[in-house]
Amino acid sequence: MLLEVEDLRVAYGGIEALRGISFTVDEGEIVTLLGANGAGKTTTLRTISGLLRPKSGGITFDGQRVDTVAPHQMVRLGLGHVPEGRRIFPRMSVRENILMGAYHRNDNLNADIDRVFELFPVLRERTAQDGGTLSGGEQQMLAIGRALMSRPRLLLLDEPSMGLAPMIVARIFEIIREINEQGTTVLLVEQNAAQALKLATRGYVLETGEIVMSDAASALLADDRVRAAYLGEGAA
Repeated sequence: MLLEVEDLRVAYGGIEALRGISFTVDEGEIVTLLGANGAGKTTTLRTISGLLRPKSGGITFDGQRVDTVAPHQMVRLGLGHVPEGRRIFPRMSVRENILMGAYHRNDNLNADIDRVFELFPVLRERTAQDGGTLSGGEQQMLAIGRALMSRPRLLLLDEPSMGLAPMIVARIFEIIREINEQGTTVLLVEQNAAQALKLATRGYVLETGEIVMSDAASALLADDRVRAAYLGEGAA
């Protein structure tokens, strides 16, 4: 087991955003967290990566308790996080943005840069271009490429398809599958439930800070409640 979240509770002031959630991610999986806006999906990822501190509960990554570990230390331990909204550096070049993902490394980066450009050929063409001048899809590719530069064992992806054209969304999901096939485990938060469940191994459904369903992704995709709530289809 690569990641274990146990009875995790997170509060913003007096409002409890996560109400004792527990789930696991095994090495090699793609696991997706589904839920409406405000369900607690982004809070979950931000807490795992160390950006938020839990009120209680535990997070174990690769056998080590990490719920008090700082974000930069989580990167060193093998966690990559692509946040909602991409958060690239708009006035830095594509190459500079990519290199920021390897800020903690002092070894040769050429093989990893080549891997990013193989996954995202369009970025090779825009190496010297400022990140802020890229299209939304290109910025998402850049954010993922930057995260891969830390050689993560587990990649957290928060809404990678948000605001993108359908053709670009399809390509982003193809790349996520390719990254997984190359050996990186993925925890995916995604509003596009159909795409996420077609890609994932397993899924969890969050509602108001609680996990209300969990199953194989194929079973969730076929579940009438999931189809009615998240796929815009009436229950049979």
